[in-house]
Amino acid sequence: MMNLKDRFNLNRHAQEDVAGSVKPKVQAKAVSMQTKPEPIRAPLIQNNNFLTIKARCQKQAAEDEAFYRADSQETRQELRPRLEELIRKESQSLGYPLSDVEVKQLSSELLDEIYGLGPIESLMADPSVSDILINGHNQVYVERKGRIELTDVCFISEEHLRNKVDRMLYVTGRRVDERSPLVDARLSDGSRINVIIPPLAVDGIMVSIRRFPKESLRAKDLINFGAMVEPMFQFLDAAVKSGLNILVCGGTGSGKTTTLNMLSGLIPEDERIVTIEDSAELRMQQEHVVRLETRPPNAEGVGEVTQRDLLKNALRMRPDRIILGEVRGAEVLDMLQAMNTGHDGSLATLHANSPRDCIARLELMINLSGVDIPPVSIRRQIDSAIDLIIFMARMRDGKRRVVSVTEVAGVEEDNVVLQDIFNFEQKIHPVSKEATNRFKATGLRPRCQYKIEEQGYQMPASWFNFDLDVH
Repeated sequence: MMNLKDRFNLNRHAQEDVAGSVKPKVQAKAVSMQTKPEPIRAPLIQNNNFLTIKARCQKQAAEDEAFYRADSQETRQELRPRLEELIRKESQSLGYPLSDVEVKQLSSELLDEIYGLGPIESLMADPSVSDILINGHNQVYVERKGRIELTDVCFISEEHLRNKVDRMLYVTGRRVDERSPLVDARLSDGSRINVIIPPLAVDGIMVSIRRFPKESLRAKDLINFGAMVEPMFQFLDAAVKSGLNILVCGGTGSGKTTTLNMLSGLIPEDERIVTIEDSAELRMQQEHVVRLETRPPNAEGVGEVTQRDLLKNALRMRPDRIILGEVRGAEVLDMLQAMNTGHDGSLATLHANSPRDCIARLELMINLSGVDIPPVSIRRQIDSAIDLIIFMARMRDGKRRVVSVTEVAGVEEDNVVLQDIFNFEQKIHPVSKEATNRFKATGLRPRCQYKIEEQGYQMPASWFNFDLDVH
């Protein structure tokens, strides 16, 4: 196991002799519809004197027993005055004195280097950042409120970035190297990290970190975020509690996992829930939850445990509800069979560009599972298993919304029949470019109405007769 003293030395080679290694940042335009964004946090001084002071102080701290024995955040903060005194001493010895503000900021950066993730530590602590995208050592983007913007955060070199990547992966038990040049893992705070290194990544180490809110969001927050309106929420609340099988589909970054997480909060407390994910991202709000996570093959290529393996095992664990983080392969056939054999109320997400495309993808994945089933039988299986499809999308303003709630309404002439219950419309004014957002009901009562009413829930006409504007 790596001790704290070893962690101090993890970045020493990346910090020493930096005078010739500092490269100018590549300035890039922000990928956003806004004007140039404000930087998140600018480096204090981008010159060799500052970097030399930083490297010397870090080296001396690594040799100080008090620093590497600090085992809590409180203890480390107590060492800040000692670190500030060290910074002043080194800056004076180089003839480059720093102001009090500069000393305090440099001490914060050193604490981030010693105990944290260096330049991106402040981004990891920022609750407004949902994604951190590192394109090589000198270019870091973040996503905030659905918009991507370039920051002034950067690493000293590719070696510095690689050391921080190794530190992040160390706690996951995974590694990235020439033999295994890409990795996907879950960090201790629940964030999902993906790393790909050269030669697969042509322009340097690429890191993507998907972050999730620390506080569990409630289903009611879907209304507060403008993702849906009250009648839609009331219908979905009754649908989840009544045990309807629901798929949440949409494109990348459309809010599928967040919506699934919120909807899962509607499941009654007295039910046993089993979740199956590639990377455990769901934050269940119930007490009785069994969380399962897949395992990739080891360096020898053995030991892999897939979602299909976990799903088969979950059926033997007496679940009331099975929640699949994402359906992406052969496990879809086992999922449909489970839904058709008494495991009602299952939830899952799936990448698709529309509800119709969701059905097509289900058929494709069943065909790829290696089981020879006639297309008509596949469609009847889908119709029997799936009750509702919730389609999510990210709008031009960066907000994620429920674009449609669609019912799987049967099979006619060998095709799955879909009917929309609720829709979202966005119209852009040709002159002002202002958007008009509207949720409305189609006026059709769903076929699954009788399933909901059997559970004691009433379905008033107002749920299916509204036309509401939202911001």
